[in-house]
Amino acid sequence: MTEQEKFIQPDPVEEDEIDLLKLAKTLWSGRKTLYITLSVGFILGVFVAVFSPKSYTATTIMVPQMSNSSTSKLGGLGGLAALAGIDISAQTGSEMSPLVYPKIVESIPFKLELINTPITFSDVDHPVSLLDYSSNYSKKNILGVLKKYTLGLPGVIIGAIKGKTKELEVSDELKSKLIYLTDDQYQLIRNMDDVVSLDADAKQGILTLTVSLPEALAAAQLAQKAQDILQRDIIDFKVQKAKADLDFIQGRYDVAKAEAEGYQMNLARKTDQYKNLTSAVPQVQSDRLQSRYGIANSVFQDLAKQLEQAKIQVKKDTPVFTIVQPVTIPSEKSKPNKPMILFIWVFLGGIVGIGIIFGKGFMADVKKKWQEEE
Repeated sequence: MTEQEKFIQPDPVEEDEIDLLKLAKTLWSGRKTLYITLSVGFILGVFVAVFSPKSYTATTIMVPQMSNSSTSKLGGLGGLAALAGIDISAQTGSEMSPLVYPKIVESIPFKLELINTPITFSDVDHPVSLLDYSSNYSKKNILGVLKKYTLGLPGVIIGAIKGKTKELEVSDELKSKLIYLTDDQYQLIRNMDDVVSLDADAKQGILTLTVSLPEALAAAQLAQKAQDILQRDIIDFKVQKAKADLDFIQGRYDVAKAEAEGYQMNLARKTDQYKNLTSAVPQVQSDRLQSRYGIANSVFQDLAKQLEQAKIQVKKDTPVFTIVQPVTIPSEKSKPNKPMILFIWVFLGGIVGIGIIFGKGFMADVKKKWQEEE
């Protein structure tokens, strides 16, 4: 390449500067469009911020203290295995994984019990359930109505074409065995994921339960109820096997106790009946009753020991919950974040304005090239 060719070659820095200057001129020439879109974004942001429903969030943090009976049973063997890099406590333990706890909160029985819990709302003079409130007392939000008939209009039209689904006729016997939900229950349960959530930290063993509702007192009451139900369900899952063993041993204990007491009473009657007789037959009958009573009493005493051990095992397996942060009535609303909403809508307005400005230039270039080719 000659020196003259090198001199003629354009400088890439100058091209970049010319491109940036051209972009700035394009934006300046279309500033009216940008002002309009920014103004529209600002107006929409104010509208959304004003008419967005309020939400208060109640939070509770708890730590389930599980028993380590499996580790204690291993004793020194567990320590030797740990030195070898083998964790046999995790293999033999019967602890429930903390990752299962959010699944309990997401389950239908949990949500169904929660939506039927009476709580207090400011516009109702008596406690009502969340299901009753959403069906009979809840006011429709303007923003929700607009969203339904704008973005959600296709779904409304499709639902109108399909019509309402016919409710199944389920007998009381099947309702007692299966979970049957009405349309109102089904719709509310679908929306409960936005109301109740549980964050489980498996490493630290911390459970964070949050409940969001339009009213502070209602959110706190529902959070307390959700905490009680969660603790009860975790305890039931954890002690299920120990309780089953306890119930079985309790049943055998009651039978053995009745048999031992029956043989004892029969032996006492026979002894009183034949105490003045010298015949050998009554003595043989008394010896037989004494033998049967001895066996029944031995079984009864053994089951009594097992029963106490089963009761102790249930106590050991029952987790104790340490409440790090109890439920408190929130004093400030968590939603909507009006400054953030306004910023997002103004930002979107700016993006749309810039897109329109450069889109016009691009379409003009395409039209010009199209005409030149023709």
